[in-house]
Amino acid sequence: MNPVAGLPRVPGYGTEQRRAPKIDWYLVIATTLLITIGLMSLFSEGVTHDGGANFRKQVINTLIGLVPFSIFAFVPPHLWRRIIPFIYGLNIVTLLSVFVIGSHKKGADRWIQLGPMQFQPSEMAKILVVITLSGFYANRQSEIQSPRTFWMGLLHVSVPLLLILLQPHLGAAMVVLVSWAAISIVAGVPAKYFALAGVIFLVLGGGLASSGKLLRGYQQGRVAGFGSHDAKGKSYQTDQAEIAFAVGGATGVGFLHGERKAGHFIPEQHDDFIITVMGEEGGLMGCTLVLFAFGFFFYRLWLVMFQATDPYYKMIVGGIFAALSFHMFVNLAMVMHMVPVVGLWLPFLSYGGTAMWMCMSCVGLALNIRRRERPLLF
Repeated sequence: MNPVAGLPRVPGYGTEQRRAPKIDWYLVIATTLLITIGLMSLFSEGVTHDGGANFRKQVINTLIGLVPFSIFAFVPPHLWRRIIPFIYGLNIVTLLSVFVIGSHKKGADRWIQLGPMQFQPSEMAKILVVITLSGFYANRQSEIQSPRTFWMGLLHVSVPLLLILLQPHLGAAMVVLVSWAAISIVAGVPAKYFALAGVIFLVLGGGLASSGKLLRGYQQGRVAGFGSHDAKGKSYQTDQAEIAFAVGGATGVGFLHGERKAGHFIPEQHDDFIITVMGEEGGLMGCTLVLFAFGFFFYRLWLVMFQATDPYYKMIVGGIFAALSFHMFVNLAMVMHMVPVVGLWLPFLSYGGTAMWMCMSCVGLALNIRRRERPLLF
């Protein structure tokens, strides 16, 4: 019997539910380790900053995150494929809502106030785009080589991409683009189309940048400060981050003993620059632990994607892998002054409710897909 009356049957839906549940405990352990490191860093940062307020809020954010985690972990993934138009519409409506009921903060309109908490639609848009674009390609597997499918897929992400850029949130827009490229590659879209799309993006991006409409004033200042150590403070955050890593040395100064942290030398340290707490207090050894945890986490995600037999599943995990790994690489690169500061948080470690919910949703969805596919090798 069709589990959802009145809707066409999707291949694989229904039969997949009868398989014995298989939980990737290694992925669970890697995720738990990253969340624990993040909470410890926030606790240390808050001791001399806000009395631990951000730490307590992040604990609550993590507990709340169990709700979207559970939804994505237990609802059959093919159900999302059946209601793609609804999910896509919901994504657009929430992105539009920030311009109507959103709060203006730090020169942008990205947040919606929900009582004592703030919700950032552009963060959850990342996983929603992954789900809807994967479903779009999965429904057109026989036409995946067609240029029409490619351009329609690009149009599919262009609407949420434009709304995110208007907020503005350049970092989130970059994540959406990276996810689109990754999912398109996994889907089997011919490489020749990406070259043409790349030229178009370069022309449009260059034109907007030269006109001053692509980057706001504070974003232009970040670009101007990249690669320099100026007295005007354009590279102040990254300069202080380098000092914190240098102070930490090989073994660090010890948990709760960071003097650079205590002196509040790094603005927004609990957010995009949270890794500097570990850099100062844990040193090279502590940062190596963080990198190991991330490496193991992404290895498990890659295994889920590599061994997935359902193209829809493979595309979803490919998009999740691309989004979270891009976040990690760009965050670490900007902290180490290798790229301009673009405002991308470090997955599971940086403070932020919607960011944590998005990460936990991704893990829940990956675990869901994992237990519906064949067993994985270690």
